[in-house]
Amino acid sequence: MTRKVIFHFALLLIFSNCASTKTNQPTLNDYTVGEKWTWKWERAVEGEIRAQGEDIQEVVDYNGTMGLWNGVDTVQISKTTNHKKSSTPFRNWPLQVGKKWKYESEWENDEGTTGKTIQDAEIVSFEELNVVAGTFKAYKIEYKGIVTNSRGFKGEMTDIWWYSPDLKTYIKHVNEDGYGVYVNELTSYSNPELQ
Repeated sequence: MTRKVIFHFALLLIFSNCASTKTNQPTLNDYTVGEKWTWKWERAVEGEIRAQGEDIQEVVDYNGTMGLWNGVDTVQISKTTNHKKSSTPFRNWPLQVGKKWKYESEWENDEGTTGKTIQDAEIVSFEELNVVAGTFKAYKIEYKGIVTNSRGFKGEMTDIWWYSPDLKTYIKHVNEDGYGVYVNELTSYSNPELQ
């Protein structure tokens, strides 16, 4: 009887600890010049790869502060972390399992097509995920809703993002829009402070 009580108490502690884990948005002080992330992505339609590529992000010195360079442009980190709060944000800080919110975004792609995305978001778990770059603890965040664009398209879209607090970014993203599947996965991460 005593073992059973101890076992149930241990399970309760484990689950309550997982549910109470909260992660705040990273601040400028959390980044290090030289920190670098690399992702590989591919888009498949009916199982056939139609496009693939690589994305990078590196912390660099920029206008007297730190910036994130993506190989083409640089944006000040403080502008990404100190932006005006939205009632329909992409990420709703602090992150915590069970949290739900509505995400809305108006966008324009490289071809000039404009659109709107409206999704219900939920943090469904905080789990260990193995990607090419390694194994990391990450929040699994599901986004489900509708995307429309100026070409008359309207359809359901599901996104699953795995956000790693230790790496301050996502380590995997899977998007399904009814026509194909887009997968983006972290392949490497380096930090000069950890070397």
